[in-house]
Amino acid sequence: MVKKDQILMDHGGGGKLSNDLIAEMMLPAFDNPVLSHLEDGAMLEIGGSRLAFSTDTYVVDPVFFPGGNIGDLAVNGTVNDLAMCGAAPLYLSVGLILEAGFARSDLQEIITAMARAAKLAGVKIVTGDTKVVPKGAADKIFINTSGIGLIQNGVRISAANARPGDHILISGTLADHGMAILSKREGLAFDTPIKSDTAPLNHLTARMLTACRDIHCFRDPTRGGVATSLNEIARMSGVGVRIFEDRLPVRPPVAGLCELLGFDPLYVANEGKLLAFVPPDHSEAVLSVMRQDPLGADACIIGEAVASHPDRVVMETVIGGERIVDMLTGEQLPRIC
Repeated sequence: MVKKDQILMDHGGGGKLSNDLIAEMMLPAFDNPVLSHLEDGAMLEIGGSRLAFSTDTYVVDPVFFPGGNIGDLAVNGTVNDLAMCGAAPLYLSVGLILEAGFARSDLQEIITAMARAAKLAGVKIVTGDTKVVPKGAADKIFINTSGIGLIQNGVRISAANARPGDHILISGTLADHGMAILSKREGLAFDTPIKSDTAPLNHLTARMLTACRDIHCFRDPTRGGVATSLNEIARMSGVGVRIFEDRLPVRPPVAGLCELLGFDPLYVANEGKLLAFVPPDHSEAVLSVMRQDPLGADACIIGEAVASHPDRVVMETVIGGERIVDMLTGEQLPRIC
């Protein structure tokens, strides 16, 4: 029997219980005007410059998976959180928690992947820390990355900025990362390999902002997937969201695995995709430049923000009906990032 005061795995899933934990414990304890915005990173004004600051901790299991490992995932994840603030990422810190007995060769492979990812993103790892705990006190390796980036003048991106009429763009296919992790855990093999989509999105967001400086909102749909991210934006902006099932891009092998195992791709984590709320007059221009980038080649418009049903996400199904798409309640796939 679980006591009410116990932390559950579900509290780390990025869905409703995660949000409740933040609202009930974190915000009252740390409340301040910067934190209360609950963006992917803090947006700060220092010495006349606008900076984004973000941190995240990675506990993915397994640490090596198709398409990447915990190292490049950690770098890309924090780079992307900064990019979702409209910032150009500049510097990262790295904190390592290593379990005694972890193979040096595996650590070397992870460090090499981090260096490669940082170079690709155009950021520098400038500080860090390493701790070792006894065998059994951790699970191989945990990584924390924090980062800062510079927000250019005129860029005002926030999950609270979505407006009725905005078109909702997604940069590519859903659920690749989550299904790659699951297939590795379960030892599943496919004719067409399922790989994680982990990648740095800052070059893509910079390209998008050249087409439209007035993009209202970016979000990378990681834990909790696209459905949870859209619910967060709807509630923070006070708009309704309407998406269309037949426009949601999912790779056939991923769709097949989701169907086989009973997962909804809308709730499965992504690590190299973004959502953008764009004024309708600019959506085609933004979509065009996205498709010129390898990470946006499959970009498409999946829905719109609406004035009706504020704070709710509704999907028009392929058979013409409607269903409410709520925030993720439990933990579909623990330790996904």
